[in-house]
Amino acid sequence: MSIPLLEYSPSSQNQRVEGYEVPNEDTPTIYRLNTATSDADIDAIIWAGYRQIFSEHLILESYRQSFLESQLRNRAINVRDFIRGLGKSDVYRTQVGETNSNYRLVDITLKRFLGRAAYNKDEEIAWSIVIATKGLHGFIDALLDSDEYQQNFGDDIVPFQRRRFGSRPFNLVNPRYDAYWRDIESIRYMGGRSFYSARTTGALTTEDIRRVIPANFFAMAGKLITTERNYQRTIASVNSQVNSMAIPDTSREVVTEQVTIKPVTVALPYRYIPSN
Repeated sequence: MSIPLLEYSPSSQNQRVEGYEVPNEDTPTIYRLNTATSDADIDAIIWAGYRQIFSEHLILESYRQSFLESQLRNRAINVRDFIRGLGKSDVYRTQVGETNSNYRLVDITLKRFLGRAAYNKDEEIAWSIVIATKGLHGFIDALLDSDEYQQNFGDDIVPFQRRRFGSRPFNLVNPRYDAYWRDIESIRYMGGRSFYSARTTGALTTEDIRRVIPANFFAMAGKLITTERNYQRTIASVNSQVNSMAIPDTSREVVTEQVTIKPVTVALPYRYIPSN
């Protein structure tokens, strides 16, 4: 039994609110199959699908999916099926799926198939569990069969970046060359050897050995290492502050009034009579 999708709270990204922008060069072009009346329109839809799912980096002649293109031209499949086929192709699996961690794969796939970034880390974790249990194909099916996809793109619209504000287009985000990909390439370069085996061979340079150390290890070590302190400079700085510090005068002059005794007339019950 598969694990159900974990719950997460969507944040208020740009695509979740109505926009009032004036149309400009950043306004996405919507490609619809139901309005295509010529072969040129179909070619534009196919090109838009490649550009959205494969991104600008992977549009090569050898990566074309001729079978899917033929089915779409003959109206045997709709745009949603065409997008599903691109996501399940070997090109997307090898060039995007296998070159990223599950978290980054979730973020890239959401951008390309739903036209938005991941809401938060909770959503990345939730979809990562789907990838771990159902695989990449199950993840693609879950996205294309979701209510969010149906409400925004339906069966005949090529997915697009729903809102863009101050960032580069999603289809220009490079699918590799982050820390995860560099670690994988380092391991492949070293033939799968560990850091210890690479260091003890004696035939590698320091730079080669450093390539074996994962980037996340350096990040973790950077958080553990305390910053160095120059105690001599610290002592000199403290002495300088003490010597130049003006000590305020907190003493005060206390003036105590002298008590004065004035003669007071006292009425006695008898008069004092001195004796002779």
